[in-house]
Amino acid sequence: MAIVEQKQASLSGKYLSFYLDEEEYGIEILKVREIFAYTSITPIPRTPQHILGVIDLRGAVIPVVDLRIKFGMASRELTDSSCIIVVEIDNGSTLVPTGVLVDRVSEVMQVTPDQIQEAPEFGSSIETDFILGMAKIDNSVKILLDINRVFIDSNLDSLV
Repeated sequence: MAIVEQKQASLSGKYLSFYLDEEEYGIEILKVREIFAYTSITPIPRTPQHILGVIDLRGAVIPVVDLRIKFGMASRELTDSSCIIVVEIDNGSTLVPTGVLVDRVSEVMQVTPDQIQEAPEFGSSIETDFILGMAKIDNSVKILLDINRVFIDSNLDSLV
């Protein structure tokens, strides 16, 4: 089996899909801990703009990140569809629960190897290593995210 086919096979599986604006993204379902409606967030001073603050999730304090801002998009007013996806980020030594604010959740989708294409290359100045691949499903393209790489910088020293 060719290397590309092996990679496509390894990326196949179930993904939770969600939207930021009109773009649809997917996170491996095994990384998702839970989903809930937007709730009050306690801001933390002197944190980057994309870190909204923290929430109390059944006694555990977890950070919440606005994925729109993390991706360089304009912030948006909250709607009834806005929700927080709690994912588990592997920082190398432990799993860190982290909330991700998204515009809306779509569905759990099954992605097969034949639906996966490699992420496009934009040259060395643009990082796309946080993209696992592109899923072509029902005449649309969904961006499959490596949620660990979205939130851990390239030095693995800093989370979110």
